[in-house]
Amino acid sequence: MDKKLLEKPENYYNREMSWLQFNYRILNEAKDKSIPLFERLNFLSITESNLSEFFMVRVASLIDLVHADVKKKDIAGLTPQGQLDLIIPETKNMIASQYSTLNRQILPAMEENGLKLVKHYEDLNEKQSKFVDKYFEKEVYPVLTPMAVDSSRPFPLISNKTLNIGALIREKKDVIDIATVQVPSVLPRVVEIPGEDGCREIILLEQIIEKNLNQLFLNYEIICAYPYRIMRNADLAIDEDDASDLLKEIEKQIKKRAWGEVIRLDVEAEMDKRLLKELKKQLNVNSDYVYSVNGPLDLTFLGKVRGLDGFDHLKNKKYIPQPVKGLDLDANIFDQIKKKDILLHHPYDEFTPVIEFIKQAAIDPDVLAIKQTLYRVSGNSPIIAALALAAENGKQVTVLVELKARFDEENNINWAKKLEKAGCHVIYG
Repeated sequence: MDKKLLEKPENYYNREMSWLQFNYRILNEAKDKSIPLFERLNFLSITESNLSEFFMVRVASLIDLVHADVKKKDIAGLTPQGQLDLIIPETKNMIASQYSTLNRQILPAMEENGLKLVKHYEDLNEKQSKFVDKYFEKEVYPVLTPMAVDSSRPFPLISNKTLNIGALIREKKDVIDIATVQVPSVLPRVVEIPGEDGCREIILLEQIIEKNLNQLFLNYEIICAYPYRIMRNADLAIDEDDASDLLKEIEKQIKKRAWGEVIRLDVEAEMDKRLLKELKKQLNVNSDYVYSVNGPLDLTFLGKVRGLDGFDHLKNKKYIPQPVKGLDLDANIFDQIKKKDILLHHPYDEFTPVIEFIKQAAIDPDVLAIKQTLYRVSGNSPIIAALALAAENGKQVTVLVELKARFDEENNINWAKKLEKAGCHVIYG
């Protein structure tokens, strides 16, 4: 091959645009009518979560380079600004395709199969309206913190990826203020309400709050109210060579995430222009980074819809990991692997043998040392407990913890500290 061909930018495809094409392939799974409907819901939810992380990390890093006035081109011949000029309109095309799939295919198919999403609280019947109001009073109202903004009260810090409701309110004639309230993440976003004609119905939590917003601002006239969501720059800027203590450096960077630059503002397409203008001003967002959507914000709620009881005929049959052939978990694993090799194939085989292997090693008098790598760890990990037990039993336990596992950094830091307290030697990746 002519080496000059390898040097031509036109022979390469920008990696960020390539990633967007990958996400389109997932979106195509959501459109595929041969796939069970509730699995298609899940694919659409995955495209949303993927796109969010792409923005908070990859797009954020490009924005940082633009701010630093970096003009260096990538292998495809694009500067950071050139990449953004391609990414932003392509992302808006993708979001339009997501919502077209939702509105034209997914929601009608759901309704045909006995599940209806009530998009607007105005569409509730009298019985449903009373149910929603009672649910708000009992479950939602106690955990809400409404905040009005005026000359004496500044606009609050809006957390990354949280769903919020912005409102224009008026206390005195012709004096309009902005207010905001966060949709609480501690409550289920998908709420089932009484259905009719044998159809189950659901409504989203933000619609329940919007319906009862007047209870939060008793002395105000509510002019309009709409949900919005922001994404902040969550890319960690860590110089590992200069960081004397990687754990402390990452802890410091994680705290900065809360104050990261707003790189995306998601709003409903029909949002009042006056409210949108005020949000852009308060959040310091230019029009290029505003994404208007034709439907509910943050489509990851579809993953929760998929988890509703029933509708098993619309889901893939749940796979149950199988016992490992030739392995007896009631016997000593070390004795068994002395006789022959045993291959574990995950996720098709059970993970239990791995846990049992570590547990047996922790109490086996012939085991002198355990060396383990941890990347992502579950909330109540039996592996962590077994490693701590091994250290308490006097074994030399060395654990390599990957502190930079994306968006699991804080969780991994907590596990690393617990392992150190238990006597393990912890190395940070």
